[in-house]
Amino acid sequence: MSSSQRVPQLTIDHGLRADRLRDGTIEIVGRLVEASNMTLYCDLGDGDHCVYKPIRGERPLDDFPGGTLAFREVAAFEVSEAAGWRIVPPTVLRDGPLGLGMVQWWVDVDPEANILEMILTRDQRLRPMALFDAVVNNADRKGGHLLPTDDGHLYGCDHGVCFAIDPKLRSVLWGWRGEKLTAQERACLRDVRALLRGPLRQRLSELLSPEEVDATDHRVADLLQSDR
Repeated sequence: MSSSQRVPQLTIDHGLRADRLRDGTIEIVGRLVEASNMTLYCDLGDGDHCVYKPIRGERPLDDFPGGTLAFREVAAFEVSEAAGWRIVPPTVLRDGPLGLGMVQWWVDVDPEANILEMILTRDQRLRPMALFDAVVNNADRKGGHLLPTDDGHLYGCDHGVCFAIDPKLRSVLWGWRGEKLTAQERACLRDVRALLRGPLRQRLSELLSPEEVDATDHRVADLLQSDR
């Protein structure tokens, strides 16, 4: 797929779900109490659900500007879609019952999936996510952030501490560290880099600082140069 085709064309499934997140009525059902920031489980109607993280519920962090985590979550979705990885569930920024926040499609996890085994056996579904984490500079990839579904797809969640300017990559997905990129991965990164000079840069500039967008471009360039 050419770079000019990647950003405008979400998969039909993701595009429809993103529209539903933007336009649907959000009704708070409960709170996910294990989350460090306010994370609300919400009903969208018609059997659909979402996660809503209002900015007002974000806890301050020493190494990320306050009130920016929701924007970073949406930026992670934009990069995931631009690359064709489909790692991040559809995610939008919108007003909700508690003000502006991140709203993300709820993913039902396969109860039979063994995440620890996936990591230890280097399940190949994890490799694109490891590359994605390197691109977005994910400072907090835990096993609990992996969302395998019963159809075999693998999503990831909780990308609020991504896109820092300084290197902060921290992840349980070190199984491919030092391995050369595949031809497909190189082509994907080249397309992402091209988009970072056009529509993707424009979109990320609405969500991140100019320095953070530049740093993302530099990380992609460094990955291509090192080829690993």
